[in-house]
Amino acid sequence: MDSGVVRARGSSSAMTGLHDRVIAPARTLRAMFTRFWPLTRPDRPTLLGAGLLLIVAAAADTVAVLMFMDIIDGVVSSGKLSGYWEPAGIWASVAVAGAVATACGSYLLARAGERFLLRLRDTTFAHLQRLPPHFFAQHPPGDLVARLSGDIEEIETLVSAGVVQGVTAAVSVVFFGGAVFWLRWDLALVVIALLPALLLLTRRVAKGFRVTAQDERLSNGAISDVVEQGVSNVALAQAYATEQVEAERLHEQGRAWMRARLAQMRLTAVYTPTTDLLESLCVLTVLGVGVWEITQGRLTIGGLVAFSTFLGFLYTPIHSLSSLFLTMSAARASSDRVSEVLDAVPAVTDLPRAWVEPARHGRLVLAHVGFSYPAARRPSLTDVTLSTRPGQLVLLTGPSGAGKSTVAGLLMRFYDPTGGRVLLDGVDLRDYSLSALRHSITLLPQQAAIVDGTVAENIAYGSPGASKRQIGDAARAAQAESFIQSLPRGYDTRLGSHGTALSGGQRQRIAIARALLRDTPVIVLDEPTAGLDGPAAAALVPALRALIRGRTTILITHDLTLAPSADAVLVLDNGRLVEHGTHHQLIERGGLYRHLQGRLDPAASLIA
Repeated sequence: MDSGVVRARGSSSAMTGLHDRVIAPARTLRAMFTRFWPLTRPDRPTLLGAGLLLIVAAAADTVAVLMFMDIIDGVVSSGKLSGYWEPAGIWASVAVAGAVATACGSYLLARAGERFLLRLRDTTFAHLQRLPPHFFAQHPPGDLVARLSGDIEEIETLVSAGVVQGVTAAVSVVFFGGAVFWLRWDLALVVIALLPALLLLTRRVAKGFRVTAQDERLSNGAISDVVEQGVSNVALAQAYATEQVEAERLHEQGRAWMRARLAQMRLTAVYTPTTDLLESLCVLTVLGVGVWEITQGRLTIGGLVAFSTFLGFLYTPIHSLSSLFLTMSAARASSDRVSEVLDAVPAVTDLPRAWVEPARHGRLVLAHVGFSYPAARRPSLTDVTLSTRPGQLVLLTGPSGAGKSTVAGLLMRFYDPTGGRVLLDGVDLRDYSLSALRHSITLLPQQAAIVDGTVAENIAYGSPGASKRQIGDAARAAQAESFIQSLPRGYDTRLGSHGTALSGGQRQRIAIARALLRDTPVIVLDEPTAGLDGPAAAALVPALRALIRGRTTILITHDLTLAPSADAVLVLDNGRLVEHGTHHQLIERGGLYRHLQGRLDPAASLIA
């Protein structure tokens, strides 16, 4: 389309690729939860159940340690095995209950997390599909794929599972900390004295971690984009012997990602051993004080063992809580990127009482239509007026950049006109629901889209429930059945992504069969013979004639071969309708149309 928007590819260098991208403004933690927490609503009972089970597991650990203390003190003090059985039985029962609670709680937590992940991905993708073409011109496909995969997974680790894990860790701290204070409050004060150092370290690391996490997510998106482009354009790279150039592009982005990852690793490399060292110092201090207390008769061996065990248990949830701050930093970086997608505003939406029935006749009117793309310096269309009767073939032509494809975009309502109105069967397109409108008009785009499926699935795309007979009839009308039958499995042959095993003409015939099967009253053909040589274009003409028969057809093309058959020819130049009439009338006038006809590629004469 003639949007005039230059897509940022992020491929000149790794640094340019990162810094040329627009980074979404940082959002607060509260804003992140406000946006994403509502998506957990269907699974909140599951999350609550998981949390309660994990709390039960923490309580079971607490009881088990106390039983361990009773066993040691009872057996040591009495010197008899009889003091072992009762606490051992309680310990075993509690251990079984704790193991079951841990297993069930962990599964429920994972289940709720995966369901949240699925819901968030579906929500984001559904919104993405409603966004206008210029959004995709500004955001490379690979980067959007990264947002729908890695970024939403980072959000899930905090918003869904992270909340339960944080609450469980906090309750565990209460359990184990309470037990520590109950056993020896003076030793517990030694533990508390080292906590500020741990919290200060976590805060400093988390601050730097968010910056590196944002760089890492941007780099990850850039790599995904380079890979996506490289795979899609592998034939071009082979044809132009630029495989090494593509490899270097990936290498540059890979180095940028590696630097971001190493920056994260440096922070983690400092943080983890430092916290372990603080914990070790605390344990050694407690053991030293505890041994001295035992020599003074103020502490039993069982009490010291229990205190040390509780201390080990206590530092695990404390460590989890501090790690949660790092997770929070990474999740906020990903939240910024996903929120940028969700904050993007669709160019068109349904009105509250939109017309839900598709059009029946196909009478199109453009009344003084004007349009400017977002951020464009000049309008793409200015005061364009045309009218068609049902079943007419209207050919729209003009120089490159004249605004022809913009007309197609307005007819499909990818955008609304910034001036004037577009009417279908007397109803403004804005008054139709998008579903009703797009079941009234079929677009055959310049590049025939092939999805990863069978031939039959590609023909039936957009016509769910089509029978095999209907698919076959459409293929025969599109002059496609002969080559389909020559494929290894006929209609059941998988075409793969983009249908690269097919020729351009074969892909276009499948697209024509797809359009025939939809059977809408209006057809918009956007350069249907683009990229085809003379013989291939000539072979396509019978299929095109079958497609447009009996339907209102807007044929947007530089190829004027079908112009003599058109009921009307309209010529656009710089967004204005400068000529209109029949083919013969415009030839006689000797204006721009005659000039364009004279420039027709000689190869195209083979179609006549």
